Amino acid sequence: MTPPIARVGVVAKSHLRAATPHLVEIERWLEGRGVAALFETATAALMPPSTTRRSADKAALVAEVDMVVVLGGDGTLLSVADAIGAAGSGIPMLGVNFGSLGFLTEVTLPELYPSLDAALGGRAPVEDRMMLQATALRGGEMLSEHIALNDVVVTKGAHSRMIELSVWVGDEFVTRVKADGLIVATPTGSTAYNLAAGGPIVQPNMDALILTPIAPHTLTNRPIVIPCASPVRMQPRLEDRDEAFVTFDGQAGFQLQAGDEIRACRAERMLRLIRPSTRSYFEVLREKLKWGER
Repeated sequence: MTPPIARVGVVAKSHLRAATPHLVEIERWLEGRGVAALFETATAALMPPSTTRRSADKAALVAEVDMVVVLGGDGTLLSVADAIGAAGSGIPMLGVNFGSLGFLTEVTLPELYPSLDAALGGRAPVEDRMMLQATALRGGEMLSEHIALNDVVVTKGAHSRMIELSVWVGDEFVTRVKADGLIVATPTGSTAYNLAAGGPIVQPNMDALILTPIAPHTLTNRPIVIPCASPVRMQPRLEDRDEAFVTFDGQAGFQLQAGDEIRACRAERMLRLIRPSTRSYFEVLREKLKWGER
């Protein structure tokens, strides 16, 4: 159950003009219930001008509000989730999809206000989702640190045929993978890039990580599910013209150099995701993946 909510942050997909009337209505709806609204800067730009409307960038927004409503797709939600994780916040999120349904943005537009009302009243079901804390090391020194809800991915560059990655789980060496890359996914991320690369679907409440090679050179290099207690380490072996990149939830990333190391482990904080009470996780899978249809 969520604690009392007095301030709601609102974030919409960039340039999503179809969201404008819904944003205006959300503002009125919240105001009518005595709840303050704070709009992400680019989201506020989608709305008619107002002298009383408050706006802030994502980093500031997640630090000020008690929950966030996201209008868009899973990519928009991921960007906000990463901001919440980076802020070390425990605020819940409600994802509203501008399509049929999303794996993360599960609430449809007709369900928006019943779900909002349940969230404000503390009646909405909330799921804790594991996040990844990823660290990039260069020369033994920390180069960058990121929080990811779905995955940390190391991939080859456009001009490399494949890359070789040494992989450790904890202190134990696992293997050297020759492939287009390697995905370290959370259970939440198992239905994202991991699924497209042939990895398994893992129920979101599992305490596990998934290691999935991308187009491996040897077909015996298969996805593996491991406990989340041990950190994963990846180190690419780069020849003269090889290129490798690391990305975090597809939201941020950079090119790797020879000797760089990527570490990924379970983050201390969980993401709190508000879910509609009208459908289960398996119902989402059936609808998104068209199970049982011919």
